[in-house]
Amino acid sequence: MSFLSYLITGLSLGSVYAIIALGYTMVYGIAKMLNFAHGDVIMVGAFVSFYAVGKYNMNAIVACLMSVLVCTLLGVIIERLAYKPLRSAPSLAVLITAIGVSYFLQNASQLLFGSDTKVFPAMFGNGQLKLFGGELMISHITIITIVACIVIMLGLTAFINKTKIGKAMRACSEDKEAAQLMGISVDNTISITFAIGSGLAAIASVLLCTAYPALNPTLGSMPGIKAFTAAVFGGIGSIPGAFIGGLLLGILETFSIVYISSQLSDAIVFGILIVVLLLRPTGLLGKKIRVKV
Repeated sequence: MSFLSYLITGLSLGSVYAIIALGYTMVYGIAKMLNFAHGDVIMVGAFVSFYAVGKYNMNAIVACLMSVLVCTLLGVIIERLAYKPLRSAPSLAVLITAIGVSYFLQNASQLLFGSDTKVFPAMFGNGQLKLFGGELMISHITIITIVACIVIMLGLTAFINKTKIGKAMRACSEDKEAAQLMGISVDNTISITFAIGSGLAAIASVLLCTAYPALNPTLGSMPGIKAFTAAVFGGIGSIPGAFIGGLLLGILETFSIVYISSQLSDAIVFGILIVVLLLRPTGLLGKKIRVKV
């Protein structure tokens, strides 16, 4: 029964990674850039929820929606101010800018909120579901996290495949110049992509901090890196790949902590990633792209 408990814990952690990875993979799939400030958007969303609940006594759902709104606006502002002027710049310039935005958000948060670690409130309570006569205990936040991840993945897939904006995103992903000739606004499409990815980061921040209630200005750094790893693991640019990669990463990390070593868990996870990429460089669900020269 303990194995099943650890598996569910891994699925819950992996669901958080998957939600964050969906933001990474959407931005890369359409804008062809790596937004390394994405992890710090998670941190901003967590602070918004923290003060909405702790200082203004807002309902958990309202606080979560406010966090989504703030992070969505933040994502659009970052894209417009930092990344839009670099559309035709080399990828290295965009990467350095992303790192700069990340450090700016971290240091601004230290000035605004302080550098001390705060205890995040239990926004969805501490209730547990008892199964098998109480032998298996599953917290409500674990169930909410897994269900939320599945719903978000299915909703995002339907949005990309069925809506006009989603089709515009796919067109920009395939060929920006051709999409522009067909009347699609590439700039607006990329901004919408950043908005969606940042909104997902806000949801992930609430779920992550409710399960692991320690909040500080560097909160998003490691989850952001691991979510990026999950996106690469599954095949960056692929929504199902980000979902599967996130779940697998969460399970691998949890089992590594429990059965091998908590100190070596990160090394084991990244080591497995290296092996997978050596065997399949495009990731589990990534597609090979042939470039004509």
